[in-house]
Amino acid sequence: MVRLSYFIIFFAHLLMPILSIEQIETSSDVRSGKPRISGTRITVEDIAVMHLKLGMSLIEIAGVYELSLAQVYAAMAYYFEHREDIEKRMEEEEALIQEYQRNHTSILQTNLEQLRGK
Repeated sequence: MVRLSYFIIFFAHLLMPILSIEQIETSSDVRSGKPRISGTRITVEDIAVMHLKLGMSLIEIAGVYELSLAQVYAAMAYYFEHREDIEKRMEEEEALIQEYQRNHTSILQTNLEQLRGK
C-alpha cells in the first residue's frame, strides 16, 4: 500500500504542471491580463491572497466561489510556480495605489477635516 501511495504522489507531481496550465488562462481584456481560473474572473492572486494572507482553507475558497477543488489547487500550483512574478506585480500595484493616495486627496477626508475644523 505504501508503494502505491508513493507511486500516486510521484505521478501527481508530474501531472500538476499540466493540470495547472489547463485550469489557468490569461487574457489582456480580463483582469488586466492576470492569470486566472479558466472561465472565471477569479485570479490566481485572489486565491493565493485568500489562502495565504486571509487564512481561508482551499476547501472554503472552493465552496464560497463555487469552484472545484481542482481549480483551486491548480491556482495555488500556478502561484507557487510563478511566485516571484506574481508577488512583484502585487508590490507594484500596491506602490501605485499608495502613490495615487498621496497625490489625490479623498473628498470624504477633506469634508471630514472641514467638519472637524482642521
